Amino acid sequence: MKTSIIVFPGTNREKDMAMAVETACGQAPELVWHKETNLGKPDLIILPGGFSYGDYLRCGAMAAHSPIMKEVIAHAERGTRILGVCNGFQMLVETRILPGALLKNKTLKFICKHVHLKTETGDNDFTRKLGKDSVIHVPVAHGDGNYFANDEIMKELEGEDRIAFRYCDENGSVSDDTNINGSTQNIAGILNARKTILGMMPHPENATQDWQSNKSGLPLFESILGALP
Repeated sequence: MKTSIIVFPGTNREKDMAMAVETACGQAPELVWHKETNLGKPDLIILPGGFSYGDYLRCGAMAAHSPIMKEVIAHAERGTRILGVCNGFQMLVETRILPGALLKNKTLKFICKHVHLKTETGDNDFTRKLGKDSVIHVPVAHGDGNYFANDEIMKELEGEDRIAFRYCDENGSVSDDTNINGSTQNIAGILNARKTILGMMPHPENATQDWQSNKSGLPLFESILGALP
């Protein structure tokens, strides 16, 4: 099994991701610099968080045109599993691998704190081990995490069971009060139509170690890595 973590100028969560992957499956992932043009045959590609290219233009916009992203897009079309977290989610949206847009937080302020997420579906390799309606407690750290989707996109996401996570309270209740950044219907993460790609703003990799606040993000990594050949 091969996991590739893509590193861009300004990426700052690649080591956190690497620890989460190794904790979940016992195998160290490969770190791939963004100027590479051949990924080989990874079973899982991870686009980690950070501030690629200093978030110039729009978050993830410049990274979306890095040499390696042609390979990422090709793998996405072939069905390779891809996880994009925070800045990685922004890249997936900028490349149109995932629908919608990520706008500035409704407060126009950077948000850095722990939040609760409700798993909206367990019918995919990423969240199957978590299961539908479970609640996890993970950090967020973003200024542009306000997920926007128009009515047409929302109809597709809801009809195809592609909403992965929503911001909620500790009991799993979803409301305006738990919507930390203004996202459409509290959405924190979505899947592509084939459910082979997950993009999410919160950081599950920072809830996988004994020395972190909790390990409720670990089942996500165990789920996807356990589903790979």
